[in-house]
Amino acid sequence: GCVTCLDYDEHYILTFPNGYGRQVNPLFGIFLFNALSILTVPWIELGGECSINCSKTGYNASIVFHTKPFYGGKKHRITAEIFSPNDKKPFCSIEGEWNGVMYAKYTTGENAVFIDTKKMPTIKKKVRKLEDQDDFESR
Repeated sequence: GCVTCLDYDEHYILTFPNGYGRQVNPLFGIFLFNALSILTVPWIELGGECSINCSKTGYNASIVFHTKPFYGGKKHRITAEIFSPNDKKPFCSIEGEWNGVMYAKYTTGENAVFIDTKKMPTIKKKVRKLEDQDDFESR
């Protein structure tokens, strides 16, 4: 994908994680098949490596969406490293939950909340009415 920051005339090329549909039985904590699907709680899991690159500035990020281990571990974990142009060591490391709070650790020793998605406002998407859309558009 591509994200453009118009104010800075910057274009960021990014890749996306894989998405997995999961069903876990809350009583036993094991994966089940459709026979017992009424007893399970479905959830979406993101997993895999992604990158964000800006050719204009040279800044880039390497992001890992961690899948939950079969036993123990947490869901929705994310880690990332942000690199300055031509640097091999990151100036910032990020960890946390992609749908919760992420914390940044800078090489200066500073630690801070990078983003708290729970505190972000929900913005309603703007789409044209269905009858005004072309054949290959969707809501």
